[in-house]
Amino acid sequence: MQRAAPQTFDRVLSSMCTEPHPAAREAAERFLATNPGDPATYAEIGELEARAVAMLGELAGLDSTFPNQAGVRTAARDGPPHGYVTSGGTEANIQAVRSARNRADADEPNVVAPESVHFSFTKAAEVLGVELRTVPTDADHRADVDAVAAAIDEDTVLVVGVAGTTEYGRVDPIPELAELAHDAGAYCHVDAAWGGFLLPFTDHEWHFGHAPIDSMTIDPHKCGRAVIPAGGLLFRERTGMDALAVDTPYLESTSQASLTGTRSGAGVAGAAAAMDALWPDGYRREYERADRLARWLAGELRERGFDVADVELPIVVVDLSAATFEALRDRGWRLSRTGSGLVRIVVMPHVSREMLVSFLGDLDETR
Repeated sequence: MQRAAPQTFDRVLSSMCTEPHPAAREAAERFLATNPGDPATYAEIGELEARAVAMLGELAGLDSTFPNQAGVRTAARDGPPHGYVTSGGTEANIQAVRSARNRADADEPNVVAPESVHFSFTKAAEVLGVELRTVPTDADHRADVDAVAAAIDEDTVLVVGVAGTTEYGRVDPIPELAELAHDAGAYCHVDAAWGGFLLPFTDHEWHFGHAPIDSMTIDPHKCGRAVIPAGGLLFRERTGMDALAVDTPYLESTSQASLTGTRSGAGVAGAAAAMDALWPDGYRREYERADRLARWLAGELRERGFDVADVELPIVVVDLSAATFEALRDRGWRLSRTGSGLVRIVVMPHVSREMLVSFLGDLDETR
C-alpha cells in the first residue's frame, strides 16, 4: 500500500496554521506518549505545561499592569498565570463560556459577542445550553460598542471581544467591552487565538495589561509555530480555572480542569519549545515580515483594479469573481472566502514573497 505524503504548504493561503518550528517538532516527538491530563503521573510534561502557560501569560500581559477606572495602574494578576494548553481555540472558547456560566448567577445565561466572533461560540452555546447573542459590527468590521451594550441584560454572563478576527484580522475595542461587561456584573473574554502572537508588536490595546479582561484564548499552534494541537486558555484569577475543575479519583491527579481529559503531550512540549526559541525577537521579526508582505500584496492587488480591504493584521481580503476563485483553486491554490463571499489570504510564516509572486502570476493569467 502506497503511503500518503503529507500536504505541503507551498500553495496554502487559507490556513491559520503553519509549518512548526524545528525545535517544536523535536520536542513534540520526545513527548508523544505523555498525557498532561494527569500531571501527577506525567510530571515532566506537567512542568513543561506550567512553563508554556507562564510564557503565554507574559505574551498576553499578565506580567504587566492595567489602569483601573480611576486611572491608577494596578497589578494584572496575583501569582502565576492560570490556564492550560488546550486542543485549540475551540476548546478554549468553550471553556471560557463554561467557566463564566458556572461562576455566574443567571437563570437563563447568555453570551454577547460581535457577529465576527468565531463559530466555536455557536458550538459552546449549543453544548452548554446558553444563549449566544451576536450583534452587528461597525463599518470597519469591529465590535459595535453601542450594539453590545444594548444586547447585555441581567442574565449576561460573558461579553466576548476578538483580537484578530478570522475574516478581516480586526481588533475589537477591548477596554470598552471589558467595562461594559463588568458594569453588568459579567465576565469579559478575549479571543486572540490567531492574533495573540502578532499583537504584542503593535500598539493595539488587547490584553490583560491593557484592560481588566477575565480570560483569553491564545493559540501557540497558529502564529506561535507549535505543533498541532496546541491552543491556549488563560484566566486572570484562579477562580476561572476552579470553576472548570472536576474530581478525578482514579488518577494520580485529584482533579482536572480541562475539557478533553487525555491531552497531547506533544502539543504542550512543542508549544514550550517554540516559545523558548522565538519569544520575543523571533516573533517580532515574523510579525514585521508578515505585515510588510500583506501590505505589499494588498497594494499589488489594488494596482490590478481589485477592491481590497484595509490591512490591520496580516490578512488580505479581496473581491475576486467566482470564476477567478475557482480557476485559482484548480491551479492548486488553497483559498477560502469570508461569509460575504470575499477571498481571504492569511500571510502565515510559510507564505513567502516568492509564493505570492507566483500567486499573482496565476491570477493575471486566470482573471
